[in-house]
Amino acid sequence: MVRKTMMVVLVALAGAAAVGGSLAATSAKSGNVSLTLWHNYGTGGNAGATVNLVKAFEKTHPNIQIKVVSQPSANYFALLQASSISRTGPDLAVQWTGLFDLKYEKFLLNLKPYFSAAEMAKVNALKYMAPNFDPSKGFLVMPLENQFYMGFYNKALFRKAGLAKAPQSWSQLYAACAKLAKIGVTPFVYGADPQSISSSPYPWYDMSYLMAGILTPAEWKGLYTGQIPWTSPKIVAQVGKWASLPKKGCTNKDVLTKTNILGAFTKGQAAMISDGNWDTATFLKALGKNVAPFVLPFSDRPQRGVIQYSGDGFSVMGYSKHQKEAVEFLKFMMTAPAQKIIAAAGLIPDIKGYGTTNPLANQMLAFVSKQGLTPYPMLDNVVQPEVVTTGMKQLDAALGGDISAQSALKSLKSTLDQLPAKRKGPIYSG
Repeated sequence: MVRKTMMVVLVALAGAAAVGGSLAATSAKSGNVSLTLWHNYGTGGNAGATVNLVKAFEKTHPNIQIKVVSQPSANYFALLQASSISRTGPDLAVQWTGLFDLKYEKFLLNLKPYFSAAEMAKVNALKYMAPNFDPSKGFLVMPLENQFYMGFYNKALFRKAGLAKAPQSWSQLYAACAKLAKIGVTPFVYGADPQSISSSPYPWYDMSYLMAGILTPAEWKGLYTGQIPWTSPKIVAQVGKWASLPKKGCTNKDVLTKTNILGAFTKGQAAMISDGNWDTATFLKALGKNVAPFVLPFSDRPQRGVIQYSGDGFSVMGYSKHQKEAVEFLKFMMTAPAQKIIAAAGLIPDIKGYGTTNPLANQMLAFVSKQGLTPYPMLDNVVQPEVVTTGMKQLDAALGGDISAQSALKSLKSTLDQLPAKRKGPIYSG
């Protein structure tokens, strides 16, 4: 899920071990095991699902207790790395998939010996949890949910503006912005990320769709290796169009500083928002049938890509003294009762064969299953974290009009160029 800051800042190992009172698993008494689980979900639906999963697991495994610790999102991975080095961290921890779990692979338990081939086949997008994205080498994360980066629009405001459907291309977006502005609402609201990833927009939601609008999923590896430079003309053109949205009147003027963008959208002050499936419960509660998802229309032709990906889940730490018991929790996550808990939290189950009653989730799933759109991973999970961190600053600066798209993308290229060859070669490395 998205996508917290990946900058690893070294912290005092002792201090990291003390945060949240978390220590490696200990045996409370003979036959009983106490585990610790860290997450960085804050108070959202993922956090609620995690707590409820643990409660249900403990009922069916009375000899295993799990202490759930919510860690600050801003430096979560720095804390996790430091505590892993000192071997004083949790037994189970939220881990992002893609290059993120590969970055911390040496601290994580490879789960292949604990799961049958049939069990592994039930996990959607397992390749992005595997070393070098190759499931034959095992996997490192049990995903919590199937995630989407997604646009959402207010159908009532669209009808008021005389719009019959959501835009599918740049030209349709510009036309929709003009009509929505005429009825006195912000066409597309931007501001501080609702997940507290940063105090400004999180640009990789949009960047994923910007690249889906011009590259195939296979071509995305060229962004990782540098074979497709970040400064290539077609990428500069795409980002330039996106950065021009405020000047075209498509957004609020204070794109870099506005807060509570969810409130602006749910209160009918804005007609569109770039977000993810994790806020669907909030949207449905406020807008009911007047909210619908749409793929961000950042393409000269109708957008044919959708960002659908198993973005995060739980890993067993390699230093845990109770790996078997920790794996039992991951196995429990694949059961029907666990998948029901995940769905009840407004999330989309990732295990094949389980669905959801969330109407927005079903509409998002239909983009691939019924409309034939091409699924793409989350771009910030498959390009280097250093590039992602640079993009958070530079792409936002371009959206805010402080620098040009060309300048922002030069910074991304420079960041990639400075990485060692093994970090941008044919084998994916975190």
